[in-house]
Amino acid sequence: MADQQALDEVVEFTSGLIRIDTTNRGGGDCQERPAAEYAAERLAGAGLEPLMLERTPGRTNVVARIAGTDPSADALLVHGHLDVVPAEAADWSVHPFSGEIRDGVVWGRGAVDMKNMDAMILAVVRSWARQGVRPRRDVVVAFTADEEASAEDGSGFLADEHPELFEGCTEGVSESGAFTFHDGSGRQLYPIAAGERGTGWLKLTARGRAGHGSKVNKENAVTRLAAAITRIGEHEWPLRLTPTVRAALGELAALYGVDADFRDVDRLLEKLGPAAKLVEATVRNSANPTMLDAGYKVNVIPGEAVAYVDGRYLPGGEEEFRTTLDRLTGPDVDWDFAHHEVALQAPLDSPTYARMRAAVEEFAPEGHVVPYCMSGGTDAKQFSRLGITGYGFAPLKLPEDLDYQALFHGVDERVPVEALHFGVRVLDRFLRTA
Repeated sequence: MADQQALDEVVEFTSGLIRIDTTNRGGGDCQERPAAEYAAERLAGAGLEPLMLERTPGRTNVVARIAGTDPSADALLVHGHLDVVPAEAADWSVHPFSGEIRDGVVWGRGAVDMKNMDAMILAVVRSWARQGVRPRRDVVVAFTADEEASAEDGSGFLADEHPELFEGCTEGVSESGAFTFHDGSGRQLYPIAAGERGTGWLKLTARGRAGHGSKVNKENAVTRLAAAITRIGEHEWPLRLTPTVRAALGELAALYGVDADFRDVDRLLEKLGPAAKLVEATVRNSANPTMLDAGYKVNVIPGEAVAYVDGRYLPGGEEEFRTTLDRLTGPDVDWDFAHHEVALQAPLDSPTYARMRAAVEEFAPEGHVVPYCMSGGTDAKQFSRLGITGYGFAPLKLPEDLDYQALFHGVDERVPVEALHFGVRVLDRFLRTA
């Protein structure tokens, strides 16, 4: 079991990593190297030989391998990203890069996404070194850059340029799963991710006839674009149940004593109450307009207008996504992928999933482990190019008044010290037996 020093270090490391500002604003505007050096130094302190790898100067990744006791066993990848999304200090109760520990809570950007998991990995690995523990299978540890943007400098670079570092890896774990979800009626759910929707960030371009703002113009690019994004925003996508989501609905229905009627999924979701939040975003594809760019002067009709759409599609749903976008954009608006990654699905009958479930149940016997599919994406998408099946498993035991999912990219991001202690214990238990 993880020792007391591991419990102390996970708090220290979470705070220390938060204090290193690794804000990723996109377009290459980020420097993960100081955080990578922090992680590499602590891995080296555990007797490992971490490699620091960069595609772009300052965009640093760290990879290390822990030899297992069974050379014939497949290796396991455990990974976390070092970058974070931007934070406006004026909006926060504490400075987002203070790493302040107050009243048993660690505050700051990255506290849940995902420097907490990075710290857990470091604390567990160092605990093993002190206790002389070796896992059954090789464990490859990776800390990546650029997850909050395109991953081109992070997991994409590692998968494409350094596949040899992940030789033998068949499965991987990372964000986001095994956290406490309180359903409002006293039940505690622990969703473990076994799938992700695909990423389809779109650039829409409408072209028309430029002209004077006072003249009639039936070929107005702004009007054409506005019509297209309105159609996209108002589109009702049809229900599509993947095996993971179907299993999640089935287990939740059994837990709440309701009929798992897959013929009327919307009604089933209503019967599940707050627990429906775990699956409602993953029963359909989606496309949400997010950015607009058009014009340069109020009395000039521009010849071009651009919009961006955050699209997500289910495993097996990409073709439907593409054909629907072709129809919704219409003949006057072109679209293309600004960023495109695959949807993922992982088996629920694997020994690895069973061991994750067992690890959570050992330390949270009052909880109910359920599968779920993530609505967004992680670095598991890029590592899937190497044939690595990805699960979301970053364990945290959270109080009822802390909305974990709202803290992702939110204001006043924070994580309780006790949640970190729980995470270290569960991660240690799982990795020893994985």
